[in-house]
Amino acid sequence: MRSIVKGSVGTIVGETTPVAFKFLINKEVGRGAYVKAKGEGREWILAQVEDIKRSNTAYSINQLTDAARNYDSKEMMIAESRVIGVESNGKLRLPTSPARPGDPVFVADEKLIKATLGLSRGDMYIGMLKGYDIRVELDANTLVQKHCSVLAKTGSGKSYTAAVILEELLEKKVALLVIDPHGEYASMREPNKVGDFSRYKVKPRGFDITIYTPGEMAMNPRADRPFRFNSLNLSAREVAKMIPSESSSGQLGLLYEAINALRAETDVYTLEDIIEQVVRSNSKVKWNLVGQLESLMELGLFSGTATPCDELLRPGRASIIDMTGILPELQAMIVARLLTDIFEARKRRLISPGMVVVEEAHNYIPERGTGSAASTNIVRTIAAEGRKFGLGLMIISQRPARVDKNVISQCNTQIIMRVTNPNDLKALSKGLEGMTSELEDEIKRLPAGVAMLVSNEIERPVTVNIRPRRSRHGGVSTEIISKERAKASTPAGAPEKRSRPQAQQAPGRERPGQGKKSRSSGGLLKKVFGRA
Repeated sequence: MRSIVKGSVGTIVGETTPVAFKFLINKEVGRGAYVKAKGEGREWILAQVEDIKRSNTAYSINQLTDAARNYDSKEMMIAESRVIGVESNGKLRLPTSPARPGDPVFVADEKLIKATLGLSRGDMYIGMLKGYDIRVELDANTLVQKHCSVLAKTGSGKSYTAAVILEELLEKKVALLVIDPHGEYASMREPNKVGDFSRYKVKPRGFDITIYTPGEMAMNPRADRPFRFNSLNLSAREVAKMIPSESSSGQLGLLYEAINALRAETDVYTLEDIIEQVVRSNSKVKWNLVGQLESLMELGLFSGTATPCDELLRPGRASIIDMTGILPELQAMIVARLLTDIFEARKRRLISPGMVVVEEAHNYIPERGTGSAASTNIVRTIAAEGRKFGLGLMIISQRPARVDKNVISQCNTQIIMRVTNPNDLKALSKGLEGMTSELEDEIKRLPAGVAMLVSNEIERPVTVNIRPRRSRHGGVSTEIISKERAKASTPAGAPEKRSRPQAQQAPGRERPGQGKKSRSSGGLLKKVFGRA
């Protein structure tokens, strides 16, 4: 047997192939470590340790006796390594022949790892290669043009990671439009105060954020401005997209008739005029339609001045559509109309190129068989055609199995954090090329704040410690019960008092924002019939 080579961590043993080899460990090396060995052409082959096995002949079943205790001399540790490839002129290729048994194995150096994996090609710093002080950087143009997804179970850090990416894009002066169902991204305007900034060489800062609300300003104190649609001369198609998809054909037909009648009478009409025209109809289905249209009026989406598309996509700024307080079915309708307007404006080069970010994507682009949403078609269109017009897409979800697979498949960059649900893992396997059982096991074990990065720009999936955010994280779960307060207020041995459920409203009392009704609520019925 060959002597141990100075500086080596092991010696190649057994049968080797161009894609894998094993080595006997002579120095501590861990699972996931990158190692190198000489190829036939004497170039360095980069490999990664996938598994480590320990054995000891003294403790075999046949030899397990009190006399057989020579543990140190008989123990062996074998590392199983997967070959990543050989870097040649900036491109990765598999070696033409396998590594030779008996050759030494060394810890891979930073230069070889970065060059072979392609980690030095980008300009967006998202974190460190797990186990190494090697920066992982993505290419901003590629990420925006070819779309991105962030997928993980709740509590794994997906929103935190998404915000890290948004910070990098904002520093590159990319225009962002964020669909935010829970108001998690408003905190990006404030500097972060928690994180290992020195190790990751990150300086806290806030970003240029404008928060819009489709509802009433009083209902969302975080909002800077209301978000509104154009209320003049709405087409039947535009209105139809804003009402529930289960509306009957009779109701939709009545809507078309009402708008055609208005167009014959006047050059300018509003949503209120459409409702009045529907009320005049003799149709038996008109009242359901009137109710749906008045709900739109009460929301306030068509009151005041419309929010221009060029205001929502400006270089280096994030516009956040905060959906807090908006019913889920209305959220999808708002997103459908908004993204249609944005896409059409971008096709005509009326607004800046940029990226649309969709949080809780399973609610807006559900997989077939798991639900429906008015926004599905336009998101699919942006995923398929957005690259041609300079409109990127980022989808974020905690339930990969419930997100439209056509959209996921269009995402060139996948950032996957811990996923344990079998259906979600199956969905990832279908949507990602090169997914193996080993990678699935790795995804299930990922700790919070660690992501698996899959991209055509990186030669193979890598595990990344996500860097600290520059801006403050706003997605922290609300503490329901303060343990300290409960201990201080409850005498020893006394039974705990149950608090009244917050969801129950006391009779005769209004919740915040319910004190005023929209001026249109019941107003049209009173106009027509003299009563509400």
